[in-house]
Amino acid sequence: MVALKVHIIHVGNMSNKGTQALLKSDVSVIREILGEVIFFSVSTTDIQGVKRLSLPVEKVLPPIMDIPYEKADKSARKFSFDREHLRYKVFALASLFYMFVQAVFSVISIVFIKVGLHAFYRAEVIKRVKNCDFVVSCSDENFKESASLLPLNPYWVITWWSMLVARTWEILIARSLGKPVIMFPNSVGPFRTWVGKFLSRLSLNSCNYILIREPVSYSTVNGLKVRSHKILTSDTALLFRSTKDVISNNSSHPIIGVSPGIYRNSLSKKEVRNYILAHAKALDMGIERYGINVVFLPHYVTGFRYDDLEVCELIVQEMKYKERVRIVNMKTVEEFKSFSDQMDMIISSKMHPAILAVSGYVPVICIAYDHKQTSFFDHLDMNDCVISIRDISYEALLSKIDYVWAMRGKIQDLLMERVPILQRDIRMAIKYALASLLSDLEARRGE
Repeated sequence: MVALKVHIIHVGNMSNKGTQALLKSDVSVIREILGEVIFFSVSTTDIQGVKRLSLPVEKVLPPIMDIPYEKADKSARKFSFDREHLRYKVFALASLFYMFVQAVFSVISIVFIKVGLHAFYRAEVIKRVKNCDFVVSCSDENFKESASLLPLNPYWVITWWSMLVARTWEILIARSLGKPVIMFPNSVGPFRTWVGKFLSRLSLNSCNYILIREPVSYSTVNGLKVRSHKILTSDTALLFRSTKDVISNNSSHPIIGVSPGIYRNSLSKKEVRNYILAHAKALDMGIERYGINVVFLPHYVTGFRYDDLEVCELIVQEMKYKERVRIVNMKTVEEFKSFSDQMDMIISSKMHPAILAVSGYVPVICIAYDHKQTSFFDHLDMNDCVISIRDISYEALLSKIDYVWAMRGKIQDLLMERVPILQRDIRMAIKYALASLLSDLEARRGE
């Protein structure tokens, strides 16, 4: 059997444990369906982070076009300055202009390849795309322009436009080299400008198959009049299984796990303060009412202001019962999943701590900032477990804690019924798309 070559694009930063889970799940399900005769290569903004995952990947390479804020983040870590510093803004602005240079360089390199010469820009990446059988856009949220429950501002407009340009460019390069592209389960939208709609429509129409992980995004794609084959399924992180043995959490039951998070330049200082105090007071009351212990599980630790670890620390500072609280900062998604599965309940403001929890049948309170969360929980028939981040208050969060604590047995039964169905649907959707793609490839080769 001829070994298939798969090149994976749109892979984000591995400081985000959800991104780890998605990449690992994507690689695992491809090998499960097509066998272990796959030569993988990956384009990512976090080369060392992907290498540390020890995946069966032959080569880890940079993307064809860099994303400005991630380049600026890398520089900020290297030279030890914060995102609010002028140097950060200069690096980000310079990277934004450099995107256009990268576009020109990559076009010239493609022309060189087509006339039998060697590419001079990101040659190995372009060579991998040229020589692969098909390209996979990694599961995540690559095509959107904002978070539906957060306000839009100039910072986020520029950030999302630059990301959309980079994502679109990688797909167009693959298509220019004659390679089919399959988008693994993504959320799509919302869009608030014609630029976002145009770039996403161009990207998605250039894919052969599009897998969408929740109903609101599916409706958004239909609204864009995308012609590509579309399949509604669910999030591939539901397939993630930790290879680690269960790690002792050194806390006695009952335990509530908390994965908080706020979003830079989206919430005002007053809203951030309200978010922190709401968690502190509600968790203290939960300790008083139910005798719980609290384990904070930071999900995305960047070292920058208001990352998940700092938010955990700020909440703990405001709590009365600090002796009943621990913060566990784990490096890998395997460790995170191991801890998550041991919780009696989880409160999460992030998408993938919630998904990793429900895949272990742990009841979840979701503090939502986007339709990808509300739509996912609606798909599970768990709307009563969701609260908007804009509506967060001590009273609202405590009410959800009371509700989920009282209903946790029934919620667990519901998850044990629904989650295996979603996991089966994910495998079937990916299997169908891959089989169809390979059939199309064989037909072309036979012509």
